[in-house]
Amino acid sequence: MKAVLALRALPSQHPESLVDAEIPEPVPSGRDLRVAVRAISVNPVDTKIRAGLAPDSTPRLLGWDAAGVVEAVGPEATLFRPGDRVWYAGDLTRPGSYAEKQLVDERIVGAMPNSLEFAHAAALPLTAITAWELLFDRLALTRGAHEGESLLVVGAAGGVGSILLQMARRLTGLRVIGTASRPETREWALKMGAHHVIDHAHPMAGQLTDIGLGEVDHVISLTHTDSHLDQLVGLLRPQGKLALIDDPVRLDATKLKRKSQSLHWEFMFTRPMFRTGDMTAQHTLLCEVARLVDEGVLASTATRHAGPVTAANLRAVHAELESGRTRGKIVLEGFA
Repeated sequence: MKAVLALRALPSQHPESLVDAEIPEPVPSGRDLRVAVRAISVNPVDTKIRAGLAPDSTPRLLGWDAAGVVEAVGPEATLFRPGDRVWYAGDLTRPGSYAEKQLVDERIVGAMPNSLEFAHAAALPLTAITAWELLFDRLALTRGAHEGESLLVVGAAGGVGSILLQMARRLTGLRVIGTASRPETREWALKMGAHHVIDHAHPMAGQLTDIGLGEVDHVISLTHTDSHLDQLVGLLRPQGKLALIDDPVRLDATKLKRKSQSLHWEFMFTRPMFRTGDMTAQHTLLCEVARLVDEGVLASTATRHAGPVTAANLRAVHAELESGRTRGKIVLEGFA
C-alpha cells in the first residue's frame, strides 16, 4: 500500500525528509480496526517527531489525525464494523496515518459526523480531544456552567485553539479571551468564538484592563508558555488553574506557589500510550463531538486543502506549520 515515511531528521523541505514508499498492508488483531484512510490533517507533533529522528532510526510512519472507513476488525472488536465511517487521532506508539490503511484501537475511535466530508472531518480529532480534555478533565470545568468566570487562551488561532474557543464559548458560560498577534489570526479567533482577542506580543495586563478584567479565573496556554509564564501567573487569580500543552525549555513552577495556583499538563496520547482504565473515554468523547458537529454547535477548523497525501505535499505542509503562521488546520485527501 502507498505510504509516506520519515527517514531521518532533516529540514522539512529536504527531499529525503519525507519520501513516498510502498509498505505491507497491516493485519488487525485484538480490538484493532483496519481503516482505509480517506483524509488526514497535520499537527505540530508530526513536525517535532520528524525533526527529532535519530540518524540511525528506522523509517517512521507519522500522522495522528485521520478520517476513513473501517475495512476489517480484530477478533475482540465490538464497537465498529466494516463500512463504518470513523475519525480518530491514533496512538503515538503505533504507525500513523500517512498511509492508505492504518490499524487503530477501537477504544480511541469515534463515529464520524454525518454532516462532514472526510477532509473536513480529518481536521478535528487530535485537537478536539486535546481541547475537551483541557476543559473538562484538566481544568475540571462543567458543561453549561461558569457564568461570570473568565478563560484566557494563549495562542488561540492554531489548531487546538480553534476548536477550544468553540467548545468554551458554546458549551460553558465562560467569558472567553483569546490571544493572537496578527489581524488575520485575530479575526479567526473571533470567528471561532472568542468574546475578546488581545495581543500576546504586548503586555497583556493592560489589554485585559481595557476590556474590564483584572485577573482571569482560568488560563490555557497553548504555545510559548515559558515566555509568558510571569504574565500568566500575575493575570491568574489566587487558587486558579493553569493548563498547558507545549514543551517549555524551562518552567519554574514555584512561581505559582504564592497564589496557590495549580499547574496541569494535557497530552492527548496519555490514555492510548498507557492503556489507562478510562481509555474508552476518547471513543465517547469523539462520538459526542460528532453529535455536536451534526447539530451545528461545533464546526470543522479546516482552513486549507493541500491536495493528496504525497511526500512533496507533506513536506510543504510541514514547512508551513514550522513557520508558526498557520490558522486552524491543513488537510490532505486521497493517495496519489
